[in-house]
Amino acid sequence: MLLLSASVVALAPSAAHAAENEPVDDPTAVTEPQSSELSEVIVTAERRSVGLQKAPIAVTAVTAETLAQGNITNVTGLNGVVPGLVVARSGGGELMVAIRGIGSETPENTNTQPGVSYHVDGVYIFNSIAASAAFIDVAQVEVLRGPQGTMFGQGSTGGTINVVTNQPELGAYGGALSVGVGNYGLTKTSAALNIPLGDTFAIRGAVQTYRHEGYAYATGVEGTDHYDLDEADEMGWKVSALWAPRDNLSITLSAISYDSDTNGPAQKNILDPETDPRILSQDYPGKSVVETDLYSATLKWDLPWATFKSISSYQKLYSMQAWDSDGLTADLFYDLTYDPRIFTGTAYDHVPLWQSDTESYTQEFNLASQTDGPFQWIGGVVYLKSENSQYVVEYRDDDDNITRAAIPKDTPFDDPAVASVTYAELSSIKRESWAAYFQGSYNLTDQLTLTAGLRYNRDEYSGASDSYSGGVTGLTSGAHLQPTARPGLTTEEVTGKASLNYQFKPTSMVYASYTRGYKPGGLNSASDSGTDWQSIKATFATETVDAFEVGSKNRFLDNSLQLNAAAFLYNYSDMQFLEEDPVLFYEGTSNAPSAEIYGLELEGSWLATSNWRFDGTLSFTEGQFDEDYFALDPVSATQAQSNAGYPGYLFWSNFYNAALARDSARSNINGNDVPKIPGRQGSISTTYSDKIAGGLVTAKLEYVYRGEYIYRLFNEASTDIVPAYSTVNLFLRYEPEAAKWNLSLTGSNLFDEEGLNSRFSDPYGSAQVSDTYIAPRQWIASIGYKF
Repeated sequence: MLLLSASVVALAPSAAHAAENEPVDDPTAVTEPQSSELSEVIVTAERRSVGLQKAPIAVTAVTAETLAQGNITNVTGLNGVVPGLVVARSGGGELMVAIRGIGSETPENTNTQPGVSYHVDGVYIFNSIAASAAFIDVAQVEVLRGPQGTMFGQGSTGGTINVVTNQPELGAYGGALSVGVGNYGLTKTSAALNIPLGDTFAIRGAVQTYRHEGYAYATGVEGTDHYDLDEADEMGWKVSALWAPRDNLSITLSAISYDSDTNGPAQKNILDPETDPRILSQDYPGKSVVETDLYSATLKWDLPWATFKSISSYQKLYSMQAWDSDGLTADLFYDLTYDPRIFTGTAYDHVPLWQSDTESYTQEFNLASQTDGPFQWIGGVVYLKSENSQYVVEYRDDDDNITRAAIPKDTPFDDPAVASVTYAELSSIKRESWAAYFQGSYNLTDQLTLTAGLRYNRDEYSGASDSYSGGVTGLTSGAHLQPTARPGLTTEEVTGKASLNYQFKPTSMVYASYTRGYKPGGLNSASDSGTDWQSIKATFATETVDAFEVGSKNRFLDNSLQLNAAAFLYNYSDMQFLEEDPVLFYEGTSNAPSAEIYGLELEGSWLATSNWRFDGTLSFTEGQFDEDYFALDPVSATQAQSNAGYPGYLFWSNFYNAALARDSARSNINGNDVPKIPGRQGSISTTYSDKIAGGLVTAKLEYVYRGEYIYRLFNEASTDIVPAYSTVNLFLRYEPEAAKWNLSLTGSNLFDEEGLNSRFSDPYGSAQVSDTYIAPRQWIASIGYKF
């Protein structure tokens, strides 16, 4: 399709060329202390380049300079920096990203879609594990808050994160190098080079590495009393080529690759008797391997009246996770689970393999107006296709074989090793999605603009899966897992937006909008069709949100003071969340019927003098479920089952009564808080710059506060409350005048705050609760060179 498009446009008459990648001004970089105005930031909000202050939506742009100053290497570091954004660690390598309380409540279920879509240069990234990849050669990260039902469609119920990378430049030879070292054995390197080849071709390449020793360690792993966790060993590279054979035609090809191989995150069981949060009483040698590849091609053709664009991509993800699911040593876990009624306990609960393999394709064509008239528009069609395969093996037993390896997929059903498996699953879910959208803006007057858009979405799911528990497969021949076709699912949804914005001064505007967003339903790969009294059905419903928002964007004092505000109200329906089933081992995704979310967000910047600058964000958000729904928490179900006399393997001795006991543990979520909503969060920073000792000195001091929030909708006081924390960060840089090199020093979490990023309740296995902490105090000294 890309080559066909190129062939057609190559025969077209030439039109005026418009640069695809306009320079991105950095609102935090201070290159000259005598600057008197705030610079303008260009964002690609709603798939068109526009000044941030002119975009009638709530959007935050975090520039490469800001990322470097805060040692923000991936999306997790945006906690507290962007209003309304929460990035919470989950099991294995997953991240749960939420904006204004809307995200994903289906941890360890890679067959569901995120609530906050993730894009790299406009390309949709399918699997949430891939969002943990490092930022590679990034120009800025744009966070669009609120549903993006027209431009981005599915998976954008809460908003969209778009990573904008640096692109090749014609006629410009240059590059940059940076090397940094720090405590915990940290090394951080990056290099980028732009090479023009003639007048119409350019190549840009970038490579980076990031490594440090573990911030925490486990003490019970055989062969060592110091098994590193929370370490980093990452490498990423990006190569892109730009060909512009005509003034009005360009083709950009890009390849991005990322690899990480570590011992995994430190997830500390809240029952661990060791009080030091960085020391874990665990005995399983966890591993985390993530490999992602993204190949994309973008064709742009400027016509006299419109711009045609084709965006194609192919993506691959390989993820291998293994972890200590009980989060304790065998002795500690046995004591915790000992049942005097059956005179035994469980020594361990380990997941030696949770493997995900994803292949995805995307294709988008869009056409955007390119005239100065009162009517501006953009329309397009999108096709997405992906296949996600999972293989899961879990062991839970009272023996001493705590490092038992996962059995291969082709293990025969009658192999003695199968009897030791607590749970196994092999599944492959295919998804195809089609969408068409159109959005237009009409200037009713010189100051008043009406914007309206619609999007039609169609999603089709199909797949095959097989699972078993307790070493009983029910098979009579062949491999221990034999996937069979699951019931398919097709959903159709119309989403869109309508807004009015009024530019009452050249530097001040207000807007009001209504937007509808959705996240498609899907398949529960481990569930059967379900009976009336079962929670988990073979499919789950589409999630929707109706969002009402008013906002204002302003510049005052001769463009030296910027103040933006947004207030919103959401009606949130059919939130997808992970729920237990009365039948053991039938966990899956359900829908919570209704919730209301509302809040206020503020962002400001003030260039007080030629030397001093202040920046700040602040958000207030609340959300509650407002309809009855009796949900089943896995912890409550397990306790009820055990109290009824059917712990673990005895469940199947009296299936009906054991299931009824579990079913009786349901609780009504009406009135509970919506998860992932800190009531308050924000940041404030001050930056000083001046010419000192023959060069430019920049100093930045930052305070970040992330408020308390609820991790799950069950609102269990002892397990679901994630406490608030605050951090203080420092950045210093010296740039000699007329030199190409610079020195910098970054200090993050200066007071070594032991803040909780998340409190994860494992929905599977023994349903243990673990804490994941933010990084400790980190110092990084760097030298950079630009040419």
